[in-house]
Amino acid sequence: MTLYHALIRTHHITSRKKVASLRKAAGKYGCFALLRSGGCPGIMYCKGSEEGVKEWVSTVQRLRYKDFFPASKPAAVQLELSPKGTSSPQVEDPAGLVEVETVGEFHAAMEKRGVSAWWRRAMEFA
Repeated sequence: MTLYHALIRTHHITSRKKVASLRKAAGKYGCFALLRSGGCPGIMYCKGSEEGVKEWVSTVQRLRYKDFFPASKPAAVQLELSPKGTSSPQVEDPAGLVEVETVGEFHAAMEKRGVSAWWRRAMEFA
């Protein structure tokens, strides 16, 4: 099965009610979601089936986050090459939602999943 992912930026993620809705949607659509919550900036990453990722992104749009910006629309995951020339290992993420508090923790999670360069380009850090 081809995995898809998407990245969304917002002004902030602080509403626990909205986070609960995102957690429920991740389970419903069988996606893994990673959120940088608690302040500015808000960053959301979703990975799963093509349909699941698209539905989860639609859920985010319906919640009307301030400054919603799809930094990377749903697309097939392309693993990056490690310094040794082999592809990064694919992390098997269970469906559900995980929150981190800092951008640094979010970046570490992207490195672990083999999509760090993609994330940096999408966030306009590179």
